[in-house]
Amino acid sequence: MLKVLFDTSVIVAGLWLEHPEHNKCLPWLKQVQNQEIKGIICSRTLAELYRVLTSLPIKPRLSPQITKQLMDVNLKHFEIIPLTTEDYQEVIEQMVNLNLMGGGIYDALIAHIAIKNKIDQIVTLNPKDFIRLGNQITLLVKIP
Repeated sequence: MLKVLFDTSVIVAGLWLEHPEHNKCLPWLKQVQNQEIKGIICSRTLAELYRVLTSLPIKPRLSPQITKQLMDVNLKHFEIIPLTTEDYQEVIEQMVNLNLMGGGIYDALIAHIAIKNKIDQIVTLNPKDFIRLGNQITLLVKIP
């Protein structure tokens, strides 16, 4: 079965009906729910997803309770892969070697999980964030 690592951008777009890329991303979530592909997320993605969903520009805002329920229901078929201290140390070293600064480290953590776990694809709406991490990652990037 195809192992697909999801970036937060695709999950948010798939869940938020008004997102401009909703119709492209929702089928990816459905493939995971139907067990047509193995959906995987990095543990840090949970925090980012919570942050984004609770701050969407909608009225009324999603409450923490509704956000958790939305995440529980829609991520129940996903495998969540945790990051270890060693993973963080390796990614920081990679960032130094690539001379990258700032928030790119969060994408590098996701990419690290992809390489470490022999993921087939990384699905994202932000390909440039991953492509800058090298050819090995570039080959995995898929845009919905």
